[in-house]
Amino acid sequence: MTNNQNAILSVILTGATGMVGEGVLHECLQHPSVEKVLVLTRKPCGINHPKLKEIIHANFFDIQPLEEQLTGYNSCFFCLGVSSVGMDEEKYFQATYILTTHFAQTLAALNPGMTFCYVSGAGTDSTEKGKRMWARIKGKTENALVKLPFKKVYNFRPGIIEPTKGLKNTLSFYKYLGWLLPVIRLLLPRYISSLKQLGMAMINASSHGYEKNILEIPDIIKLAKS
Repeated sequence: MTNNQNAILSVILTGATGMVGEGVLHECLQHPSVEKVLVLTRKPCGINHPKLKEIIHANFFDIQPLEEQLTGYNSCFFCLGVSSVGMDEEKYFQATYILTTHFAQTLAALNPGMTFCYVSGAGTDSTEKGKRMWARIKGKTENALVKLPFKKVYNFRPGIIEPTKGLKNTLSFYKYLGWLLPVIRLLLPRYISSLKQLGMAMINASSHGYEKNILEIPDIIKLAKS
């Protein structure tokens, strides 16, 4: 880790209308090291807070029209993503690799001192050669991001996520099977982290760094405590 323990963060965040993005935003708005958050979203996130500014933008493949509003930030928490269920490879590639890398390239040009945190997923394939389509494409996306001229890129690979109580975008799976989470945490602790831990880990990675650029679940839990 670096010695920059008290960095003040100005964050660009995507995916605020999804479970992960909403949870990470929740942690940002409560954290004293986060000075401001700019949410880029296709539809309103429904949250009002003094730290929060929101930009509604339909086309995430092209954020160049927003360039003047995207400068002056030192962190990006990219929590936007789609499920691969029911999608063919080309559509998933466009929605994952193309969208994410185009977005990141624009931010890297505008904010070269930025730390970019990408929410990927447990089982992502860094070799890009495995049998699982989503894992290959996520791996290709991670590999492309670390080559961009950011200050630092961190790829987060959460697995089962314990939701934050009270948030509105919790996936139905967790609402109906939440009683299983304590059992999973007891028997399979390496497969589960909380949404709070993920948010805290992203904040801590941006404020004082981490020794790895790929963070598996044990790394997320460790970094959340730092």
